[in-house]
Amino acid sequence: MIRKEMIAMLLAGGQGSRLGVLTSKVAKPAVSFGGKYRIIDFPLSNCINSGIDTVGVLTQYQPLRLNAHIGIGIPWDLDRNIGGVTVLPPYEKSGNSEWYTGTANAIYQNLDYMESYNPEYVLILSGDHIYKMDYEVMLDFHKEKNADITIAVMPVPMEEASRFGIMITDDENKIIEFEEKPENPSSNLASMGIYIFSWKVLKEALITLSEQNACDFGKHIIPYCHEQGGNLFAYEYNGYWKDVGTLASYWEANMELIDLIPEFNLYEEFWRIYTKSDRITPQYISGESNIEKSIIGEGTSIYGKVYNSVIGSGVTIGKGAVIRDSIIMKDAEIGDNSIINKAIIAECSVIGNNVELGIGEEVPNKLKPNVYAFGLVTIGENSIIPSNVKIGKNTAISGVTKVEDYPDSILAGGETLIKAGDRR
Repeated sequence: MIRKEMIAMLLAGGQGSRLGVLTSKVAKPAVSFGGKYRIIDFPLSNCINSGIDTVGVLTQYQPLRLNAHIGIGIPWDLDRNIGGVTVLPPYEKSGNSEWYTGTANAIYQNLDYMESYNPEYVLILSGDHIYKMDYEVMLDFHKEKNADITIAVMPVPMEEASRFGIMITDDENKIIEFEEKPENPSSNLASMGIYIFSWKVLKEALITLSEQNACDFGKHIIPYCHEQGGNLFAYEYNGYWKDVGTLASYWEANMELIDLIPEFNLYEEFWRIYTKSDRITPQYISGESNIEKSIIGEGTSIYGKVYNSVIGSGVTIGKGAVIRDSIIMKDAEIGDNSIINKAIIAECSVIGNNVELGIGEEVPNKLKPNVYAFGLVTIGENSIIPSNVKIGKNTAISGVTKVEDYPDSILAGGETLIKAGDRR
């Protein structure tokens, strides 16, 4: 019988609705990050760097690009005959067919996969966080404490604690109380959504709560195990960790990469981040261009000026164009003399000539003020912006747009332009 000490189950099926048009056609873990990577590259790289060679990736929402990116796991050395990476979408059973309805429900529906490896421990991960962590060190902590469940936690500002699952611990780091997104938190130790379970404990809890509607780890499995008197411990992590679930946090995390001494370093040899890389041409930087404090992807052609920005691979930036404080993803085109200020432009989008993004004062977005905020202009993938238009702040555009879509050639701040057939 195959026996693995620890396998990982990577939850990568989320829509990521707070990223707006960036995730209208792609799952959040497949969104580009840092000019070269996709968000899921980080937990996958953490796994192989930690010696974990068996990873189940649970997909659901818009999985096509995610599946193509993962493939058979070659970039992460996860193309193994025994173990490796396995994509686990929902599937039809003999009795019924159902989507994954919660984080724990998704894991429950893959009991047979986990059982086939007869693991001692199961690592549960989210596919949409940016960080580096040695899970082997966390496993050593789990063994040392003889824990049933170990939950990775990190201190957060007290005013933000109500957004997280909060742990109250004793002097030995044993969890004595668990609060799920409390209004008045008793601690600032926030769950990172990273769990190590002893397999027998996880299996029993999943089967017992299998009829629970939308069964979730934070709301159901963790409280159940705590009520049963299980040994639950908090493993405190003090490194860089970012939930890039909002446009603001996604933009900030990309901008942090280009600091002179970045807090999150992508260039460390001893803990590399791996990704699927295409064989493409070198960069071309024209003699008329100017680049300051930016990341520039392979195959990019720059004829304009780029300041404090993250530019993906295969991007073209036209003559006289000026890019500031922006993220421009793979294969996008920026026309001549266009000015891009604090924008996120998704893959394969085309910005015409003499376009201005990020004009005027900040006003709340009328459609989704909590999503399209922070003064950003957000443009979904495969969108087209015609020449000679101006677009205000806290705006979102998705689809092929024409001059007629812009009254007086302007999309005012706070407006949203979604063309027929595109999702919000």
